[in-house]
Amino acid sequence: MKFVVVIFMILFEFNSFAETKAAAPSISAKRYTEEEFVKKVAEEVRKKIDTVKNKSVSELTKEIMDKEEKLNIRDIELQKRTDSLKVSENDIARRYTELADKQKAFIGCIEKNDEDSKARIGQVVETISGMKPQKAAEVLSVQDSEIAVKILQMIDSKKASKIFNFMDKDISAKLQKQYLEMKK
Repeated sequence: MKFVVVIFMILFEFNSFAETKAAAPSISAKRYTEEEFVKKVAEEVRKKIDTVKNKSVSELTKEIMDKEEKLNIRDIELQKRTDSLKVSENDIARRYTELADKQKAFIGCIEKNDEDSKARIGQVVETISGMKPQKAAEVLSVQDSEIAVKILQMIDSKKASKIFNFMDKDISAKLQKQYLEMKK
């Protein structure tokens, strides 16, 4: 399309040049033969095409360079993003390790507290097992119900039944109910 426009422009310029020469009598008018006219037109067309080609090539080169620059900038941005992700991944891995260590320590504390609690309850069980049932009933009646049930669970069942008999009926019923629910 550009080529057709260029040819049209060249012909228009050449015709206007020829008309100007013909209209000006003081300037010596040169007459061209048909062959010379075709050669001259072809020569002008080549000049214009070369000019257009050079412009197109330079514009194309500029466009390619602009796109290459944009791609380089995009590559740099992607590299920065990749580096940022690597840093984030390392940070997450470090935090995960720290969390796992804290979790182990926390679970260790819970297990130690459970073991200590069982040991303390075991000591209380030994103490209450050595008491007379009436005295043991008095002690367990004022104790927290959960702890009392744990202690009664660990005592011999015959001794536990005697302790229940010496307790107040409401407290005994409450502890027996918790004891039965605990056994399930």
